[in-house]
Amino acid sequence: MAQKPLPDKLYYGIGEVANYFGVSQSLLRFWESEFSFLKPKRNKKGTRFYAKKDIDQIEEIFFLVKTKGYTLQGAKDAFAKSKKGISKNEAVKNELLAIKKELLRLKIKLYE
Repeated sequence: MAQKPLPDKLYYGIGEVANYFGVSQSLLRFWESEFSFLKPKRNKKGTRFYAKKDIDQIEEIFFLVKTKGYTLQGAKDAFAKSKKGISKNEAVKNELLAIKKELLRLKIKLYE
């Protein structure tokens, strides 16, 4: 996944989301067809607009498929089994990273 955070907006275009995750736009469209819960808003022309909720879902799919190496069926099964468990693990990971960052900051401050 990309290091640069997305700008703070209500909706993001498919190109922005694809660049953020480092995947093609066609892969995002394919995941839409495979994961029924992934439904970005569309305008009259059919242009997709992804909300933060959609990006969080894509992030979980990306984590399972690209990072953990799950098959699509394995990822679907994981979502069906424990949707909250995946999010909870990611939240714990993010909190631990924030604590690590703070500890490193304190360590630098001690040695100044």
